[in-house]
Amino acid sequence: MILIYRTLINIIFVISPLIIILRLIKKKEDLKRFKEKYGFFTKKRSEGILLWFHGASVGEIQSIIPLLEKFEKDKRINQILITSNTISSSKIIKKFNLKKTIHQFFPIDTDFILKKFIRYWRPSKAFFIDSEIWPNTIEILNKNKIPTILLNARITKKSFDKWMIFSSFAKSVFGKFNLCLSSSKESEKYLKKLGASNIKFYGNLKFSQSEKDTVYLDYNLKKFINSRKSWCASSTHNTEEKVCALAHLKLKRKYKNLLTIIIPRHINRTELIKEELNKLNLKVHLHEPKKKIPPDTDIYLVNSYGKTKSFYKIIPNVFLGGSFINHGGQNPLEAVRYGCLVLHGPNVWNFKEIFRFLRTKNLSMRVNSQNDLVKTLEKTLNKKTYSKKFIRNLRLVGINILKKTYKEIGL
Repeated sequence: MILIYRTLINIIFVISPLIIILRLIKKKEDLKRFKEKYGFFTKKRSEGILLWFHGASVGEIQSIIPLLEKFEKDKRINQILITSNTISSSKIIKKFNLKKTIHQFFPIDTDFILKKFIRYWRPSKAFFIDSEIWPNTIEILNKNKIPTILLNARITKKSFDKWMIFSSFAKSVFGKFNLCLSSSKESEKYLKKLGASNIKFYGNLKFSQSEKDTVYLDYNLKKFINSRKSWCASSTHNTEEKVCALAHLKLKRKYKNLLTIIIPRHINRTELIKEELNKLNLKVHLHEPKKKIPPDTDIYLVNSYGKTKSFYKIIPNVFLGGSFINHGGQNPLEAVRYGCLVLHGPNVWNFKEIFRFLRTKNLSMRVNSQNDLVKTLEKTLNKKTYSKKFIRNLRLVGINILKKTYKEIGL
């Protein structure tokens, strides 16, 4: 089966220049750095021990930031290499100003590029985050006797069923991991069936948080938001912005000074979102802190990464996107850490156990439709949900998970 996989990857490699060109047009690739995916590296390897972490995009990379901060303090470690697939995740890394950590884009999973990658970077350990499992990479790491760890592993029922179509292949892949740290009991169960052997569960790393978790919001913007009846729609995907905009129009009948903040998951869609909202006769203002905000603004549209925490700190009601569409939801913990009540659609299987936990604490609510969203916000817009005790307990849960994970995977 690995031969069939390699054949398919090689076919993708042959047509990849066309794919890259299309992605460059859509601004999904970095013009100066896309060559990293072909094994032309833009950073140098330092002498000594290097740890390699790979995650698909923003969510996966953010989940390991607290772990990276611990490794940065370890004098035995000389360099930390982060690879990911998206421009947005590369930008997130810069914001944390990590001294030993560098970022490169993940290479195409084909034999000769990966062998070049391993020869150049010579990782002492390799970590794959969440559900980022690349069979050829894992095979080559295994042949080079490099310890390979699946970190904060997330296997959903959907992905488990797909792997089980090729159960022998799955067992040959998962059996090569030296250690699998599961993010949930459900994932732990699936990992066993998929052939992983050394599986441990300490909790979901997404409960932990960065030591440098500081937030800043421009004074005038903060003053403007506080002068309005405000709510936030965060990590929204295509079609969800329109749902939130229509909810805004209905809510505005009751709350004349209503302000809706929308933070799209992918900011490259900002102009399309603005056009769509303008068609609904809504006054849209883009996030430009130095520019005066018109008093009749309906929608404040955030067009830069890394701003969510700043808004969560002053807005108690947050709708979390990726949950009205067939995506599986986004991580709610960041919003909850700032005392927000999290509203979400019916599709949250990516964080099923976390949402179940939050519901027991009355810190998340499911809304099934646009009308449901409106009705719920009518009840919650006047409430303050901030709970210092819960946030303190949540932080302690995260510290404990981080401590056990670091102890398990450290040098």
